[in-house]
Amino acid sequence: MNIYVANLNYRVQDQELQELFEEYGQVSSAKIIKDHESGRSRGFAFVEMADDEAGMRAINELDGAEVQGRNLKVSKARPRPEMQERRY
Repeated sequence: MNIYVANLNYRVQDQELQELFEEYGQVSSAKIIKDHESGRSRGFAFVEMADDEAGMRAINELDGAEVQGRNLKVSKARPRPEMQERRY
C-alpha cells in the first residue's frame, strides 16, 4: 500500500519516517520528497507498506498525530495523473 504523508516537519529524515511507520508493520520504503534545486524537504513523503491491513492501521493511527510539533496528514496515496503531452 502506498501512503501519502503531509505536513511533515522539514527536519524529519527518511529513516525517522520509516521507524515511525514500522510500528504498524513492514515498510518497503519511506521517501521524503525534496526540492530538486535546494535539496530541502518539501514537507511531504510517500511510505510503501507491504501489507494493506498494516497500512490502513498506520493511516488510522497516524493521521492527525503530532510529530516534531506538526500534526501529520496521512492518507492512502492516489495514483498520479498521467502527464499530458506538452506543446510549445
